Formats: sequence, structure tokens, C-alpha cells
Amino acid sequence: MAKKELTYTEAIVELEDILKQIENTEEINIDKISSQVKRATELIDFCKKQLHNIDKELEKMTNDIEI
Repeated sequence: MAKKELTYTEAIVELEDILKQIENTEEINIDKISSQVKRATELIDFCKKQLHNIDKELEKMTNDIEI
């Protein structure tokens, strides 16, 4: 079975969940926080790439319609 491709919206929701978990933790679990920060970093990188790609696409579209 093929792995579902992550969407920008799903990445943002997961980032928000990670933030809530970190904020609501009374006891610090270094191992858990470390893995959460690592995942958050991956998600932020993914989102930045998505936004960059969309920006390039929009720029190309607007350049195509300008005369």
C-alpha cells in the first residue's frame, strides 16, 4: 500500500499538535521533546518548500498573463 503524501495543511496541523503537547507538558521528557523538535523541524522544512514552490508557480502564472 502506497504511503499517503503529506499536505501543507496536515503538516501545519501536526506542528500545532506538537506545540500543544510541548506547552501542556508539566514534566519535561527530554527524549520525547527531542523527537518532537526533530519532527517539527522536518515539518517546517516541508512547509517552507511547499510555500516556495507555490510562490514560483504563482510568479510564473502572473508573468505568463502579463503582456
